[in-house]
Amino acid sequence: MKIIYTDRHHHHATDGLVVEGQPFVYKETPARAEAILAAVQAARLGLVTPPADYGLAPLLAVHDADYIAYMRTAYAQNAAYCGATRPLLAGRNGVTLDRAPHCPADFISRRDYYTYDYEDPILEGTWEAAYWSAQCALTAADFVRRGEPVAYALCRPPGHHAMPDQYGGFCYLNNVAIAARSMQAAGPVAILDIDYHHGNGTQAIFYADPAVLFCSLHADPDVDYPFFWGRADEHGEGPGTGLNHNWPLPLQTDDALYLAALDEALNTIADFTPRYLLISLGLDAAVGDLIGKFHITTAGFREIGQQIAALKLPTVIVQEGGYRVETLGENATAFLRAFVAS
Repeated sequence: MKIIYTDRHHHHATDGLVVEGQPFVYKETPARAEAILAAVQAARLGLVTPPADYGLAPLLAVHDADYIAYMRTAYAQNAAYCGATRPLLAGRNGVTLDRAPHCPADFISRRDYYTYDYEDPILEGTWEAAYWSAQCALTAADFVRRGEPVAYALCRPPGHHAMPDQYGGFCYLNNVAIAARSMQAAGPVAILDIDYHHGNGTQAIFYADPAVLFCSLHADPDVDYPFFWGRADEHGEGPGTGLNHNWPLPLQTDDALYLAALDEALNTIADFTPRYLLISLGLDAAVGDLIGKFHITTAGFREIGQQIAALKLPTVIVQEGGYRVETLGENATAFLRAFVAS
């Protein structure tokens, strides 16, 4: 298995954040990626490879140009506005669904315009970390396009909540969508999102796309983030109608209930006959996660991996959530081993 990783994610240094003189507790930290990296290396699952640089073009194939321009300069603009270097946090006046139809000219309003989640900081190194996280996903996609059966992008920050022109949910660039878009020319693509949270950004990007199937298993949005997306009646629109499938699951979902829903999703993917499969691998469905409220065991992750690997599709695995650092490596290796053995 090819494992794509870069230590540039440390530039998004979210551990030990201080905002307005107070500690800012943020669960998406560099330790997450390091715990997984140590575990996959100890398990000898494959060669760890740095990402290639594919430039901005693949990012602009998914995200609006104005949004990319904002993300590249937001920290510097905020520093100029505030007269000090400090984390950029949007105000609490941003909107989620009924956003203004035009981007405002002033910087303070743009801080809210480009996010739907006021808790995600933009730091001096956030753009660099997000950029190279996307390059990890693109490198994994390139390996699979060139004949590797599977490649794992150890992405940080994660990506599946990032919209075409908004960030949120710890996500700034939609890594799996960027990788999927780069693979579409070779044939239809299926994306399976098994993060605890619905991949609302990925859904939005491909909602009307007739060449991408999106399947997501996640916590019921009536009771957990991202709340406004992820219901079972969201089927796609226009030429993409029928290609969006959501399995909202109750809190405390265990291995058996999850695997039953997964079986339905895998049948949907098999019927679609994609050329490639991309997986948004969230480990926050694990029992004891700091954010997720499912009860998936390490044995459950092993079985989930085995069931997906049995599809025998060329597969790109993109890391998303998972916040209990102590068990991240164990659960990641349990899932990934299935693809090494298949």
